[in-house]
Amino acid sequence: MRPYTGRWFFVLSVYWFATAFKWTLVLFVLLPARVAELVPAAEKASRLGLLFGVGAVMATFGPPLFGYLSDRLPSRKGRRLPYLAVGAVLTASALLLMAYAPSYGVLFLGYLLLQLADDLATGPYAALIPDLVPQNHRGTASGWMGALQASAQIAAGLLGFLAGSLALLFWAAALVNLAAAGITLRYVREPENPAPREEGFLESLRLPWRDPDFRWVYFTRFLVMLGQYLVQTYLQYYLADVVRVFAVFGRVLAAYAYQAVGLLVLLISLGGALASVPAGRLSDRFGRKPLIYASGVGLALLLFPVLLFPRFDVLVGLALFFGVGYGVYAAVDWALVADVLKRPEAHGTEMGVWQTSIVLPQILAGLAGRGVDGLNQLAFPLGYQAAFVAAALAFLAGTLLVARVRGAR
Repeated sequence: MRPYTGRWFFVLSVYWFATAFKWTLVLFVLLPARVAELVPAAEKASRLGLLFGVGAVMATFGPPLFGYLSDRLPSRKGRRLPYLAVGAVLTASALLLMAYAPSYGVLFLGYLLLQLADDLATGPYAALIPDLVPQNHRGTASGWMGALQASAQIAAGLLGFLAGSLALLFWAAALVNLAAAGITLRYVREPENPAPREEGFLESLRLPWRDPDFRWVYFTRFLVMLGQYLVQTYLQYYLADVVRVFAVFGRVLAAYAYQAVGLLVLLISLGGALASVPAGRLSDRFGRKPLIYASGVGLALLLFPVLLFPRFDVLVGLALFFGVGYGVYAAVDWALVADVLKRPEAHGTEMGVWQTSIVLPQILAGLAGRGVDGLNQLAFPLGYQAAFVAAALAFLAGTLLVARVRGAR
């Protein structure tokens, strides 16, 4: 297959479609709904937050560990793809365990297995773009990746809105995961393995932090993802407890909060899908930073009408614009980090370390659950309002501080 064509970029990033499809359903729809089924109503935010927080702590070490192993112990079939194969199978198994969990404890174990399996697959898989794509094509590659992720969110949102069965959604996520892994394993060809790295695991974790550009790219991504998780973790409960009626122009569009979330995710992802590839190409031509600045400021500003006008028609009207902003950011940030990596032999470890900037914010967002419940009991809906204001501030800081990255434009 000829490299740097649309088909090649699709094959390279199609497993990100499966990953986004899975996490969109799990985080927005399935996990909140299953927790609400299995625990008392007064404890649902705290129990959900605990689940996210513990899973994120576990996932903090997974991507760099498996990325390091893929750097250090390459096989005849490549450095990254064998991990993807095993992780995909375990991911599907974890999803089915969660679908039929009879108790919160079993659901907890299933979620931890899902987190481990995802780290096993995507830690090494994340290194394929810096491994295989030269700098002048990374914006386009990142844009394709962002478009596939947004398209997956559209599919997940549509399915979440239409489906009447949570078990069906779990099965869909498992099957899409296996199909996408099969395409990547069938068509992607890795380069010859370089000489194995010599430093140990702990030393390999320290090395990227010596680079100030890596530190700033990590920290800014951390802040943006914190904003995202503060919104998405409690959005379903905000809709159920505050918005309550899911109507536009007097017509009820959803009977349940999880269906309303599915519709909003559909609109957000449509905006992201439309924006990602053009934004990635523009970043190859004009640089990454201007697009990041515009997208982050827009995301922060869009959250305030949500708080001022807690109506479903307002949320529907803002969702597409929010998606465009996040789609632009997602299309560019992967290229930005790939630009600042300086050791090709360590792409697996360094991209694994960077991926923790995506999962670590789940710890803080999860710990916020107790505060959300407490503030809501003090003055409802103060807890939800505080979470969304914090998200807006995180979006703003995480984009403006990209100016401190010197090794990319």
